[in-house]
Order: sequence, then structure tokens, then C-alpha cells
Amino acid sequence: MGALDYLSNFCTVTTTRSKHKAMQTVEIKVKMDCDGCERRVRNAVTSMKVEVNREESHVVVSGYVDPNKVLKRVRSTGKVRAKFWPYVEQHLVSYPYATGAYSKRAPSGYVRNVDQAFPSSHDPQDKVADFFSDENVHACSIM
Repeated sequence: MGALDYLSNFCTVTTTRSKHKAMQTVEIKVKMDCDGCERRVRNAVTSMKVEVNREESHVVVSGYVDPNKVLKRVRSTGKVRAKFWPYVEQHLVSYPYATGAYSKRAPSGYVRNVDQAFPSSHDPQDKVADFFSDENVHACSIM
């Protein structure tokens, strides 16, 4: 049956097919001071699964969505300073106290998602330490 389907693609006129959006989770940082702000943000994205945490100014939207459209909908409520969530959980980052990773504005347990937060593997001191490591089978065996 696969060969007939393949050949039928050459015989038929192809039209533009709509691509299905992938299941995504969009995290947005929105300052919400009161119940009214929270309700407006929640109502802006009612057709999707929404989790709102007012204390952390964090909105999580799940579904078959376009992240930019979700952000646009949230901004249409009057929250023009809304932006994508810039933080990651602290335990997911291998070096959370690197320059630029720590933020006073981040909620408790979160750090900024920056590339500098990961240790560099090009550090010459790391190579020297690995050279004399017990785990290295080609290490120096003077003793």
C-alpha cells in the first residue's frame, strides 16, 4: 500500500497543508498585583491550560500553541512589560553563582538562564587536574 500512496502523490494536485503545532509549554513573566490582574491574564488564554502564580509573577501555558501568540495575548491585557520567563531552577544549573546568573529579582530557588552559568571546559587548569587524576589511565605514574 505504501507504493500506491507514493505514486498517488505524483498524480494529485498538492495543496498547502496546515502544519500542526507541537505541544509546548510557554512560561511568561507577568507582574500581577491583584486578583483582577490575575483574572485578566487567565481570561486572555482561556482556550489553553493555564497555571498562574501571582507571588512569583509566573504564568505557565500548555497546549498546541505558538509562544509568540501567547505572549501577544498576555500583552493585550495591558501587561506590556510581559516577557518570556528568563529563569531556570537553581538545581538545574551546574554553576549557579557565575557572573550574570544570580539575580535579586529572581524568585527563591531560581537563577537566570545564561550561557555563562555553565563551567567552561576550555579552562587549562581543568586539563592539568585531569592529567594527574586517579581516574585517568594515562596519568603520570612516577610512584
